Amino acid sequence: MAKSLTKIWLGGLKRLIAIQKEHAHATAKRTSTRPVRPATARPPVKVRKAVARDAQHPGKRESRVRPRAAAWASGTWTRSFHSAPAAPGRLVNHLQYGLYLPAGKPQRGAPLVVMLHGCKQTIDEFAEGTRMNLLADRFGFAVVYPEQSKHTHAHRCWHWYDDSDNAGGAEALAVVSLVDALVAEHGFDPERVYVAGLSAGAGLASLLAMRYPERFAAVALHSGPAFGEAHSGITAMDVMRRGARQDPVTLVDRAADVDAHPGMPAIIMQGELDPVVAPVNADQLATQFLRLNGLVDASGARKAGDTKEDRKATVVTRDYVRGGRRVVRVCRVQGLGHAWSGGDDAVPFHSSKGPDASGLIWEFFRYQRRSVAPEVAGDRPRPANGRYYGSP
Repeated sequence: MAKSLTKIWLGGLKRLIAIQKEHAHATAKRTSTRPVRPATARPPVKVRKAVARDAQHPGKRESRVRPRAAAWASGTWTRSFHSAPAAPGRLVNHLQYGLYLPAGKPQRGAPLVVMLHGCKQTIDEFAEGTRMNLLADRFGFAVVYPEQSKHTHAHRCWHWYDDSDNAGGAEALAVVSLVDALVAEHGFDPERVYVAGLSAGAGLASLLAMRYPERFAAVALHSGPAFGEAHSGITAMDVMRRGARQDPVTLVDRAADVDAHPGMPAIIMQGELDPVVAPVNADQLATQFLRLNGLVDASGARKAGDTKEDRKATVVTRDYVRGGRRVVRVCRVQGLGHAWSGGDDAVPFHSSKGPDASGLIWEFFRYQRRSVAPEVAGDRPRPANGRYYGSP
């Protein structure tokens, strides 16, 4: 039995790597006729000013220059590490990260977006592929990119399926510790901290939403697996391919005290042709976050809110609304595989197909706030512990 399970796991990894190689080969064909830019030496410092080229070429969607994650943006890109609380069996727990600060924008009181990459990605590639830094320049928010170590996982996958204190639980705690340190150091607004993830990064984002809802105002899950059923690499692959076999609501109730949970606004994005994470996962995640936000009961029946649907050529958007405010949004992108929608084609796991996911995510995030002062929250919906959220 152990031997057959191992074969299944290795087979899944081989399929994932084959998909990436196929994407890279197709990208190479598309870009082979493009002029090659001369290489430039990188400054021997961690903080570098990026060239403000985006302002000179508004609306262009061509590939960004690798490996400079801040290329075509005007702010500063800092690579560093954070000493997070040590996990059991470890003497140290250093979390590598990249921090992007937009130029000419005040840091104190600015929102902070946490971006969690997927398997076989670096933070430079994730920043380049999503173009989130360009939005940061425009809207004045900071972006932090935690990076999984290859020593922890050979393919840089987050252990989203293992919430134990020496695996996924330790990774989630490290991210929270990093966020707290950055808020304290730079004066970012603690009420406007958001977390977004792709694939395995979306899995870790779900774990953060369950365990540390008081730290985040909203979550974005792109091509993410359903939460709560997988507890090993083998079962994680099964959930990704087929979705959760158990009832999604039951899984949430088992993972969190829903009555005491303050709720977590969520935007969920999924490619309809994703061969790695089956689209059924998006439906199950939607049900789970409807439960977490009190819109369905323990049986999965709707008990609050309305549903609005918008169909366009490339995307079907479904909004779950309460009191006139979006609580959960699901975007199903036609013709998109396992890739960040509207991203940079030159970067693996990003595609120019579909709407700009980064823009949609920030549009959802910008209206959300996790307040610690109930008396000034006005008429926003009131979770059980007195915190508030809301999006028009």
